[in-house]
Amino acid sequence: MKHLIALGCLFVSLILTTPVRADIFVLPPEDVDVVGEVLEMRASSKETLLDIARRYDLGQNEILLANPNVDRWLPKDGSRVILPNRYILPDAERTGLVLNLPEMRLYYYPKPGPGETPVVITHPISVGRMDWETPLGLTSIVSKQVDPEWRPPKSIQEEHEEDGEALPDVIPAGPDNPLGKYAMRLGIPGYLIHSTNKPYGVGMRVTHGCIRMYPEDIEKVFNDIPVGTPVRIVNQPIKLGWLAGSLFIELHPPLDEDAEKYTDYMQIVLNRIADFLSRNEDGAELNANRRINLSGKALREVVEARSGIPTIITR
Repeated sequence: MKHLIALGCLFVSLILTTPVRADIFVLPPEDVDVVGEVLEMRASSKETLLDIARRYDLGQNEILLANPNVDRWLPKDGSRVILPNRYILPDAERTGLVLNLPEMRLYYYPKPGPGETPVVITHPISVGRMDWETPLGLTSIVSKQVDPEWRPPKSIQEEHEEDGEALPDVIPAGPDNPLGKYAMRLGIPGYLIHSTNKPYGVGMRVTHGCIRMYPEDIEKVFNDIPVGTPVRIVNQPIKLGWLAGSLFIELHPPLDEDAEKYTDYMQIVLNRIADFLSRNEDGAELNANRRINLSGKALREVVEARSGIPTIITR
């Protein structure tokens, strides 16, 4: 009977996390944190790993971490490619936009209309370089623009001048505009969520602090995200969540500027697990019912790999 109950829970969880399309999932109840599924395909030498990433709405770092033994530029014909399209939802309120910088991924929780099923939409993003960090905290979308012009700030103009390249004061809309076709301005002065004319940089730390999206991704959500939408920018290289009574963990390399804080990575992970379990709504009783029994082997393997793929760590 216990096995039947467990299978029933798993079946329900899979229904709740079945994708409507590759980037949109039915929003699970509050006690389920994992959506999507890990898939695989066979590569062709006619396309790079980055071509595959874009086709399956993954960022560059995501697909490289999941496939460390596949050549990013010349994958062998028929080589196995893991598509890490399973995600633990960030530890944040499930409303508006949530941007997790180490994961380089955006989560959008649109407000459902009458009779509509709540969903979560997720896309890869690029974030600020170490010397041009994307700020953390709570802000909002304050304006939106189609075909924006770009006025490079003086700091960026000076950087380009040092590299022997002069930037004009205004770059008009068009193929040479790094903002692309769509831009959403944040309440933090000078920061945007925008499209790009360099899509193969999505999923990397390559910006001056703004958030870049694939052109096709921002086009899907631009009209649906109203001005005033809250935006939470978080720093969560370690994510934990429940699915079918099992505890999952998802690990990403920490931001470079935080590397010194993660010298004893395993201890930090254990501390995060303890904190996560202590913050469950029903406390110790809920944890006892779930029979928390960590698998040391699974935990060691996932800490070593830090592949960004959600992994079960309970027996």
